Amino acid sequence: MARAGLTAERLTRAGAELADEVGFDQVTVSALARRFDVKVASLYSHVKSSQDLKTRIALLALDEMADRVAAALAGRAGKDALAAFANVYRDYAHEHPGRYAAAQLRLDPETAAASAGVRHAQMTRAVLRGYALTEPDQTHAVRLLGSVFHGYISLEMGGGFSHSAPDTQVTWSRTLDALDALLRNWPES
Repeated sequence: MARAGLTAERLTRAGAELADEVGFDQVTVSALARRFDVKVASLYSHVKSSQDLKTRIALLALDEMADRVAAALAGRAGKDALAAFANVYRDYAHEHPGRYAAAQLRLDPETAAASAGVRHAQMTRAVLRGYALTEPDQTHAVRLLGSVFHGYISLEMGGGFSHSAPDTQVTWSRTLDALDALLRNWPES
């Protein structure tokens, strides 16, 4: 019999909170059982394994970020859309470091196809429509933006920029300016 009040959704949310507190890599069914003061076996009627739990947290994070990006992009185009999009990712990573790490989890193709990751790709392409890029350059630009955003955020959160001036916010703003200039002046093949 399942313990009253425990559901897959509640466990996923608690796992996401745990990820933000201790790091995504530290999230296990055992750690979650300790949080609820229950035996590990009682959670297996809700989640199949630690990998299943991590996948659920990743899907939650992707959904949360997609909802934020959609709200931020409404009515924006060009550089305003680019900055809004980028700032959502950066802000989310700072607010929810474990969930942000979860969103980077490699999902199996079937799960990925049904996830909010598809919405992220569509919204990235919506931002790029303001720059009039055609294929295959649009795909190259999607990859460039993902690389720059994730790389910057990862370095910043890991303390990679803490030893020097200027302030990281200034560098972030200049990075977005540079990306906007590049996207407006995309090089010919």
